[in-house]
Amino acid sequence: MKSNEEIMEILEAYDLVKSYRKAAALVGCNPDTVARYVKLRGQGVDPKNRKPRAKIIDRYMPKIEELVERSKGLVGADVVHDKITAIGFKGDERTTRRAVSAAKKSYRDGNRRVFRPWTPEPGLWAQFDWGEGPKVDGQRTFLWCAWLAWSRYRVVIPVWDKKIPTIAACLDETFRRFGGVPDNVLTDNEKTVTVDHIARLPVLNSDMAAIGRFYGTTIKTCLPADPQSKGGSEATVRLAKRDLLPTGVNLRPHYGSFGDLQAAAEAFCERINADIHRETRRAPAEALFEERTRLHLIPEQAYTAAFGQTRQVSRDSTISFNGVRYSVPYQHIDGTVWVRLAGDEVVIAAVVEGSAREIARHDVSTPGRPSIKDEHYPPSSRGIRRARATNPDEEAFLAIGPAAEIWLVAAAAAGTVRMRLKMRHAVEASAIYGPEAVNRALAAASEAERFDEHAIEDIIEYQRFEARTGEITRASEEHSLQPGTGAWASFGAN
Repeated sequence: MKSNEEIMEILEAYDLVKSYRKAAALVGCNPDTVARYVKLRGQGVDPKNRKPRAKIIDRYMPKIEELVERSKGLVGADVVHDKITAIGFKGDERTTRRAVSAAKKSYRDGNRRVFRPWTPEPGLWAQFDWGEGPKVDGQRTFLWCAWLAWSRYRVVIPVWDKKIPTIAACLDETFRRFGGVPDNVLTDNEKTVTVDHIARLPVLNSDMAAIGRFYGTTIKTCLPADPQSKGGSEATVRLAKRDLLPTGVNLRPHYGSFGDLQAAAEAFCERINADIHRETRRAPAEALFEERTRLHLIPEQAYTAAFGQTRQVSRDSTISFNGVRYSVPYQHIDGTVWVRLAGDEVVIAAVVEGSAREIARHDVSTPGRPSIKDEHYPPSSRGIRRARATNPDEEAFLAIGPAAEIWLVAAAAAGTVRMRLKMRHAVEASAIYGPEAVNRALAAASEAERFDEHAIEDIIEYQRFEARTGEITRASEEHSLQPGTGAWASFGAN
């Protein structure tokens, strides 16, 4: 095979003398070689392309292509080699690997899926997906991850389950954080969204269709394995899991409560929406202000039809469901809530600041065994009595500081006598020494259980002396005031 330079010299020599023999003499080759390259040039054929020679595997290529087609390009060359060897192929495995590679390339060229770059429009698309959340108190959680495609504004909400009422609540809160409703909401093909596929077309869950109609948006499902349409929400899931899940990389400690996880998710959203996006070169929170002009208005009341049965919260901050009393946070007394069963749990939701949210969750109980949680009630209603002034003297004493209430509780529990007189002495001392000094003295007196009449003044003087000297001098055996026994050393010596 001649090089490109040699072929150019041969053609140039022929163009000069117009003779195969003379051109061959000029460049030093055979006249037949000159004739062949000139003929190829006249036919418009690349002289470097040679006609492929027959190979021993050519007669087995139909079988190889059949195996590649049946396996959709997944069959291995070792499997193909075993099969064609069994039907008479005598070549080595290297030849088979080359043939299988060529067959797979041809199959991919004919079946390649082409992705068109997705260019979002303002107010047109929002997407959501689910991520696995951290365990809280040994219970599994999930991360609702949504984003507004044009502005790249992200919303992450921790939840306990992925049921339709939870999706409705998350959609409502997401739209309120967006400041409006987009035209379309894109998500994955989960059973809560699509109940079936007919002729490769998704059949939407009737509850999800009702939610979409309520908010004036269209809920759609994406094509499987389509990064161009749903890659943004999947990236949000990846970022949220990297930041919120306790790992050895981020050194985040385990969450003590579900409220801690919610606070961490809100802080994550604030931070990521304030950062400059690498593609738009703008902060998502800044771009959101512009996109809000293209969003639809949000209904004043949240969608509640999927939340279950309606209940009125009684004065004892409980509701009745299936003959059992369940407590709810006391802030919802006399309000309306919705209750439903979610597996072995009772879920209670309410509308808080215009958005539907879960406010309580109980294990299913039986009649006669109410489920009451202490955190749903203020401290005073759980048997913890708080000091509350009933006259000017008590008000003046409690105004000294937090330690005044601590002193009252400790002194009352110790059965202290003449407490009102000692309280007046403390108020008078605050006018002389200042409320801060008396507050510190009351805290020290409570800790040391000193409730005598002059304890406050003594402690104040001691604390003032300690502040002046900077250290406390304590008695020890080396500095004793007791007389020694040296005078008795000579006793009985005579």
